[in-house]
Amino acid sequence: MTIANSTPKRLEAIRYQRGELFLLDQLKLPHHTEFFSVRNSVEGAQAIALMKVRGAPAIAVTAALSLAVEMPALANSHSALKSFAQAIEERLETLGKSRPTAVNLFQTIGQLREILALGLSTLPDTTQGVKTLAENIVNYAESMLEKDLSDNRAIGAFGADLFKNSGSKSLRILTHCNTGSLATVGYGTALGVIRALHERNQLAHAYATETRPYNQGARLTAFELVFEQIPATLITDSMASFLMAREKIDAVVVGADRVVANGDTANKVGTYQLAIAAKHHDVPFYVAAPVTSIDTTLASGHEIHIEERPSQELTHIFGQRIAADGIGVWNPSFDVTPSKLISGIITEVGVIYHRALDTTIDVREFLKGKGLR
Repeated sequence: MTIANSTPKRLEAIRYQRGELFLLDQLKLPHHTEFFSVRNSVEGAQAIALMKVRGAPAIAVTAALSLAVEMPALANSHSALKSFAQAIEERLETLGKSRPTAVNLFQTIGQLREILALGLSTLPDTTQGVKTLAENIVNYAESMLEKDLSDNRAIGAFGADLFKNSGSKSLRILTHCNTGSLATVGYGTALGVIRALHERNQLAHAYATETRPYNQGARLTAFELVFEQIPATLITDSMASFLMAREKIDAVVVGADRVVANGDTANKVGTYQLAIAAKHHDVPFYVAAPVTSIDTTLASGHEIHIEERPSQELTHIFGQRIAADGIGVWNPSFDVTPSKLISGIITEVGVIYHRALDTTIDVREFLKGKGLR
């Protein structure tokens, strides 16, 4: 089922009510605003893999909700708890293969597996046990909606606070890829910081890169900025250094799909070169991401698995070939920015800074101080 709506009242990538999940088809933006139905975890995994839904927080929420909408039918087909749990595990395996880099997805799958393990150890191996476990899965998935939105607003507030003593009421912020309402449940991470500055009347102008090869900046971030009536300009990725040289840019704020123990971050390819340019031009470079994007099991960015996307994303635009036939293509979806290039990592519980000049960021120490890990 597809629902077309060319003039949405508010920006959202996910529409959910118990038993029903609709996702905005982001491949059709900005020309068409269409929501399509997701009825089970297989369809959820396909939507994630095809990038009809994208953005680390939105991917995680979509995975959980696509499993949640499948729970009633799946529970009705099982009378024993163990077989029901095994069926859920198979679906978690499918969801885990949809996108390999965004850690939020795997943290959500880990939480769902903990719910499974607790259910198997405490619930009766009966139809009532099956019903209770299904309800626990649904409740957890639904709780992610409210938490993601509140986390994003907190990230926006902490990010805006970074500039409250800057003496400037006309800030110019550059961002990359899409990190707004379309990449989350609502409000956004890096774009949430820009939104918060705009709400506080501190933003003079936002600059968005087109973000090749998949144009999330041109198609999605520009769409959001226009929709929210935030003053903004779109540039190509290759213009960023010249922009910093010619215009006063107060900060670069980007998102992250994974932050590892030493503060290295994986984000949409092109982020690394922005960090290098920012360092050269003495422009602060901030990463905005929820704690769910932090993966302290990896020591450094060298250990992050970088997803490679199909060559057509680089050679074609909206199905039209723009590159010469026969040319080879390398299309990594992400790159890794070393923490030494990052001024701070903005989370919903505060900003992670370097302990001293020219050191890496100790993410574990920050989380421990917040009582989170």
